[in-house]
Amino acid sequence: MTTVLFAPDSFKGSLTSVEVARALAEGWQRVRPDDELLLTPLADGGEGTLAAIAAAGGWQEMTSPTVDPIGRPIDAAWLRSADGSRAVVELAAASGLSRLALAERDPLGATTVGTGLLLRAVLDAGPRRIVLGIGGSATNDGGAGILDALGGWVEPGRIDLAGLDVRLAGLDLLVACDVSNPLLGTDGAAATYGPQKGATPADVETLDARLASYAALLEAATGRRERDTPGAGAAGGVGFALLCLTDRLHSLSLEPGVDLVAGEVELDEKLARADLVITGEGRIDAQTAFGKTALGVARRAHAAGVRCIAVGGGLEPAGIAALAPLGVEVLPVHLRPIPVAEAMAAGAGPLVACGERLARGATWLAA
Repeated sequence: MTTVLFAPDSFKGSLTSVEVARALAEGWQRVRPDDELLLTPLADGGEGTLAAIAAAGGWQEMTSPTVDPIGRPIDAAWLRSADGSRAVVELAAASGLSRLALAERDPLGATTVGTGLLLRAVLDAGPRRIVLGIGGSATNDGGAGILDALGGWVEPGRIDLAGLDVRLAGLDLLVACDVSNPLLGTDGAAATYGPQKGATPADVETLDARLASYAALLEAATGRRERDTPGAGAAGGVGFALLCLTDRLHSLSLEPGVDLVAGEVELDEKLARADLVITGEGRIDAQTAFGKTALGVARRAHAAGVRCIAVGGGLEPAGIAALAPLGVEVLPVHLRPIPVAEAMAAGAGPLVACGERLARGATWLAA
């Protein structure tokens, strides 16, 4: 009997990581029904983080009222551990781009107030250790909305943090952050991520100037210069705001999302039991080299001496090259190249078939 660990990310826009893991495992089991299969879906701190961590067990899904990026009342989910001491929050659940239709995107007006309200609800519920994934934001407000919702006062020309929630002093905040951008400039939050949130070139200039003024005020209010810290530009500057709050919190860390999620789902412990790990994501491309899930899993598998296969809905030479030094075999989900729209509409079927092919080709595994 062979132990196979399935640890994929989501295929964004198509299937969650939970669905991907189940589909690959279903295909594998059809061919090798006696193998032990471990399903450990992963995420990078954006949408799907709650589902991936919840799938590991030991969590209760909670729902709290909040607002979306343009202020409409919504309910958003978060996770609380069985003992009530820990929580997991997705910024995208309240302030995510997926909350808005294309015509509703508002790069100049969207705010993170909803995420701040969600964090306040978590504090009300008792947890004092929060994993916060900040991927997938619709916002460019530098985290000002979060500060407002947590009791700060942010307005043009003035920031006053005297009213910040005193419970922050007892909070351990672990931020899943997969980018290293500074807050400002050509590599900053507005220039790099503003256009995908609907910003025009003129909007980008306005946003960068607005963030520069805001940064000066927040740094003065906190006594910390964080605008150039790697990750400050994450989520439209949310990384910057949280970094500036470091001295107001019990502890703060910005960590790669896959590392945080891997820790929460005990990936290393499961790797220690596995003979093979199968990871994957929608595209294995140039971005894979910058800390995407497939690379994070491959590094752990390599360190543990476990063979690793990565499957991708789409493959690019740069992605394959990023995984090659770790001995990863990279394979396509589809036997022939197909348009992205067709692949996204195909559902789980091709992944089930891919799992079958992988199992049939596993002649090198112990019977």
